[in-house]
Amino acid sequence: MSFADKAKNAVQDATGKVKEAAGSATDNDDLEAEGKTDQAEASVKNAGEKAKDALGDLKDGFKS
Repeated sequence: MSFADKAKNAVQDATGKVKEAAGSATDNDDLEAEGKTDQAEASVKNAGEKAKDALGDLKDGFKS
């Protein structure tokens, strides 16, 4: 996983946490749900990047 991808995912996760907290504090269910969605998307992206890394490592192992 590239550093840029990790950074983008971290920003999306942090933004989601802020939205969720703001929505909770202001009783804005839509904003809270949007924050949770942002966090879930960041988690899915991280999992995909980790899978790509694992496949790349496996592929590199066969080249050796």
